[in-house]
Amino acid sequence: MNVRSHLESLPPYIPIEPFEILSARIGRSPDQIIKLDANENPYGPLPVVREALGKLDFPHIYPDPESRALRKSLEAFTGVPAEYLLAGSGADELIDLLMRVFLKPNDCILSCPPTFGMYSFDAELNAGRCIEVPRHADFSLDMKSIRKAVEAFHPKLFFITSPNNPDGSMIARDVMDELLSLPILIVLDEAYIEFAGENLGADLSRIREVPSRENLVVLRTFSKWAGLAGLRIGYGAFPLWLMPTLWKSKQPYNVNVAASIAAQVSLEHADELAKVVEQLKNERTRLFAALQEIPYLKPYPTRSNFILCQIVGRDAAELKSRLAQEHGIFIRYFNKPSLRDAIRISVGRPQDTDALIKALKE
Repeated sequence: MNVRSHLESLPPYIPIEPFEILSARIGRSPDQIIKLDANENPYGPLPVVREALGKLDFPHIYPDPESRALRKSLEAFTGVPAEYLLAGSGADELIDLLMRVFLKPNDCILSCPPTFGMYSFDAELNAGRCIEVPRHADFSLDMKSIRKAVEAFHPKLFFITSPNNPDGSMIARDVMDELLSLPILIVLDEAYIEFAGENLGADLSRIREVPSRENLVVLRTFSKWAGLAGLRIGYGAFPLWLMPTLWKSKQPYNVNVAASIAAQVSLEHADELAKVVEQLKNERTRLFAALQEIPYLKPYPTRSNFILCQIVGRDAAELKSRLAQEHGIFIRYFNKPSLRDAIRISVGRPQDTDALIKALKE
């Protein structure tokens, strides 16, 4: 018996591990760990969300396959009619769903590294290819090369992230307009948009444009701003012509009842979450200034809840390892050609910033 041949050479995606695994690895209890490696919200879900999770009425009953109550809440939150919205087990599920719907073997997608690694991983998982158009040194898009790649390879999907992960830069509005003029379906990943602008990113998001465009998909998540990473809940806005195919292609019960309730209650208290987001944005400013004082670090400006830093004169992988082993502080290191001299630090609580800067100075 043989597995599909393309899976034998598929490189695994390396996920970030949870507290209990990290604590066992370095011999520290979870409360002795400062986790700044996965862009999670260190404050977690709102107390009212935790309370709602403890009062679930029907955890023994399969969830609504259409997530109707959640999509109604999302309609009020985003301003996008519910018929354009689809919820998923994290935005990751929706990325994979798009690949399964569009890609035949050897079809390709387009991506602009350095960026979120799941785009290339899911393309290869679905027997497709990922055509990569590297970003400029300042992480801006190489529009000339993008246009050439679209003409040469005719990719089925173009995945683009704004703010981008791992550098936190935003795509300028005129550049996004230029992308949308290309003959390709643009999948705009707005996982961090709530940290980028005012009113939880509503002033910068392009999600309300989906109903008026035929080639725009916008993906969002509750993992970052709402502190629900562990419950895996995301959503997307899709062109109406695509929705019938997505409905019949997704797993029937893809959003569990706990995640759905947590997301709905979060939306009901979005004003409270907005205050948490402002706390993190303020801490981002303080952390950025503190990192600038470390001689061997060069932090990049960011519009997200993380800061990418270039390492000057020392080994980035060794720095990550020493912070973990000696101080119990976990940051992200990408062992990739364009990022081998860089680390990414999630914005934490004030005490997390204090401990990190003290350790970096030592």
